[in-house]
Amino acid sequence: MLEQIFILLIALVALVWSADKFVFGASSLARNLGISPMIIGLTIVAMGSSAPEMMVAATASLQGNPDTAIGNAIGSNITNIALVLGITALLQPLTVSSQTIKREIPLIIAVTVLGYWLLIDNNFSFIEGVILIVGFAIYIITLLVITLKKTKGKPSDDPLILEAESEVAEAVNMKLSLLWLTVGMIVLPLSASFLVDSSVFIAKAFGISDLVIGLTIIAIGTSLPELAASIMSIIKKEDDLALGNIIGSNIFNILAVLPLAGLIVPGNIDPLAASRDAPYMLGVTFLLLLLCFSRKAGAFRITRAKGGLLLLSFIAYQVLLFSQLSQ
Repeated sequence: MLEQIFILLIALVALVWSADKFVFGASSLARNLGISPMIIGLTIVAMGSSAPEMMVAATASLQGNPDTAIGNAIGSNITNIALVLGITALLQPLTVSSQTIKREIPLIIAVTVLGYWLLIDNNFSFIEGVILIVGFAIYIITLLVITLKKTKGKPSDDPLILEAESEVAEAVNMKLSLLWLTVGMIVLPLSASFLVDSSVFIAKAFGISDLVIGLTIIAIGTSLPELAASIMSIIKKEDDLALGNIIGSNIFNILAVLPLAGLIVPGNIDPLAASRDAPYMLGVTFLLLLLCFSRKAGAFRITRAKGGLLLLSFIAYQVLLFSQLSQ
């Protein structure tokens, strides 16, 4: 058992590290090909924080564990809002003025409702997976079109876009870019495979379902990049990016991570995903919307008190999960 726990921890570290190197290599390659930092920031870098979730979901589904994949997507969304944003706001209250974020908060509600609606019948079909993936493509294209039309070749004045551009690393030479991209592409699936295998072993040893292991250990582990990014954002006084990373990641989790289970291994899912976990995910997403209603000088303000409330909602969810395990 100790060996499997050690493998899990090493796999988590390798997963996060390889995702970072993959994003660095892809971003540098894109820069060398002449793609603007704004587009790289809104696509490659934005999707990079969800790369661990996507790889774990794909690996778990290929191994016949769709509930682990679904639990990872739902659990990551709950963790991002309740734990990551809660801790971030407790460390430093956030003041957010980005119009992009204001536009995406209603969108994340709509996307989360769609994800819940597709799971509510305890079955996740191939067609439902296609619906979400098509929604992801539409989202990315729409985001780029709106941003490009608004800027029209001029520097953007939106804090989120400016901060996203600043997050794009300087390009290295083409050979080094390809090297890091290749390293990421090799280590990502390998670490995800070890992570899923060790998680399943531990889950069976403790009598925990595939769904719960995805909702807890894997979800928290794969949300570490969002936590690190959010803490770095407040250190740099980039409040818009701290919230933008979380909202963007959650949209990606529903539209790009969740559908992998339906696309790879469609069929029945654990009923608790629809009756307990998806509603809780929807609840904390609505809570985020309510907390953002309060404004100061035209900006959203997430205070320490609100951060504490979000963190309490995360603790309450963990209590709910493990109290049901003991019954």
